Amino acid sequence: MSSGNHTAFIALGSNVGDRFENIRNAVALLAGNKSIELTAVSSVYETLPFGNHNQQNFYNAVVKIQTSSTVYYLFELLKKIELKLGRLNRSHWGPREIDLDILLFDNLILSDDVLTLPHKGMHLRDFVLLPLIEIDNSVVHPVLRIPLNELLNLVKERTIISKLEEKIIK
Repeated sequence: MSSGNHTAFIALGSNVGDRFENIRNAVALLAGNKSIELTAVSSVYETLPFGNHNQQNFYNAVVKIQTSSTVYYLFELLKKIELKLGRLNRSHWGPREIDLDILLFDNLILSDDVLTLPHKGMHLRDFVLLPLIEIDNSVVHPVLRIPLNELLNLVKERTIISKLEEKIIK
């Protein structure tokens, strides 16, 4: 397995079908890619839906990877994994089989028609910050320049219900 020279954090979420299995399958597909080395996997958290509240609760997790690929290759890979796992395009903030988002890619600050990094809403979402801090509590937001554990304390809309006992990787 080739380890790369970039560190990235990827958020995973699911609220359609077998939510846990959807996340587990996405992590397995990431880990099986030759340009990716999985270095940490958070617990899975059950969370209230963000934005559009009239839908099933989500399961959310975050993984840390090392990759030799570009950020755009990684983005395309995540979209392919979503399709492979049956993601249907519905409404914004709507139900989804699997959702994979790049949260951070090194300390890259980027905004174009394809990507915004760091992920533009991550500092407002406890279901992103808590699992990310669980696997790396030293991360500082590249734009805000505030440690993520401090940002977590500022989140107003709390969505996390519970942490699941079952681990993604046994």
